[in-house]
Amino acid sequence: MALHFERSEFDARRDRLMIEMAEKKLDAILLFAQESMYWLTGYDTFGFCFFQCLVVKADGSMVLLTRSADLRQARHTSIIDNIVLWTDRNGANPAVDLRNLLNDLNLLGARIGVEYDTHGLTAYNGRRLDEQLQTFGQIADASGIVGRLRLFKSPAEIAKAEKAANLSDDALDAALPMIKQGGDEALILAAMQGAVFAGGGDYPANEFIIGSGVDALLCRYKAGRRKLTKNDQLTLEWAGVFHHYHAPMMRTVLTGKVSKRHQELFDAARAALLAVEKAMTPGNTFGDVFDAHARTMEAHGLTKHRLNACGYSVGARFTPSWMDMPMFYQGNPEPIAPHMTLFAHMIIMDSETETAMTLGRTYLTTESQPKPLSRHDLDLIVQ
Repeated sequence: MALHFERSEFDARRDRLMIEMAEKKLDAILLFAQESMYWLTGYDTFGFCFFQCLVVKADGSMVLLTRSADLRQARHTSIIDNIVLWTDRNGANPAVDLRNLLNDLNLLGARIGVEYDTHGLTAYNGRRLDEQLQTFGQIADASGIVGRLRLFKSPAEIAKAEKAANLSDDALDAALPMIKQGGDEALILAAMQGAVFAGGGDYPANEFIIGSGVDALLCRYKAGRRKLTKNDQLTLEWAGVFHHYHAPMMRTVLTGKVSKRHQELFDAARAALLAVEKAMTPGNTFGDVFDAHARTMEAHGLTKHRLNACGYSVGARFTPSWMDMPMFYQGNPEPIAPHMTLFAHMIIMDSETETAMTLGRTYLTTESQPKPLSRHDLDLIVQ
């Protein structure tokens, strides 16, 4: 088997889930998020683009309903013993197969939790699921249960996050010599992703973000490459990834002369990130962390140029995004606690002057101040 954790690790995760299910009086939970399946069993696939479901009963027993293409995938990468297939055919409705499976598991009339809030369950399939279950049992939204369990990382998970962070640093090291006048974004991107692969890492759950010139103000990947000019700005957001665990970083790197506006924005970004670090401690909330960011931006007169979130939890994630919950935004009551891996990003986009500045890295929370997982400092990078 291609398992990345000891069996005892999976057993401990299952036991934590069983406790949550008992507290919520669930006889079973239907998991559709690939992250949940991977965390609980090791099951590693992108087959969640089709209908599949991991049924977990209150006694800890599990059954996977999936397609034939993922049968061997599940056998090879997971601890799942019981795998049931639904058949691709004209007019197939796998929600019917799931209802029949639940009936075979003696769950008729049971209280069943459903993990609705995931890309692994489209609205179309969700509607078909509800149609089949509306008279089958008592259905409850169980979307956040496994997600919150994943928020707190075990020592084995922290080791993978630290390896991912090393790969993030390697990617930046590979990029820096190429960031100069005439430097090609395509080659920079290839070097960064290549460094992650060469270090034993994986594809990220979303594309690396790269943009120079006016494109440096974008916070999402887009198609199209350009070459850097003498005095340019290059925004990069990337992540080292190891066994699907992500450690994102973010930087705006300058070529040539540093403009006054770039320096102003960098000073604000660095001050804001340090304020966020100070707030990222037990006793504070995710909302408190955002407030530290917002206050600093306001003090620098940059409120209209900042975003309405400044980071989020990270861990083992699958397409289409490495972003996890909870996020740093106003009023988020989720407490900061030890053993979380959190990405904080300071993003300032001044569209009036077409000036960009970003600064971000991944942290491990502790009993006191958070530990940065990057070996790079927070100095402004000018090539």
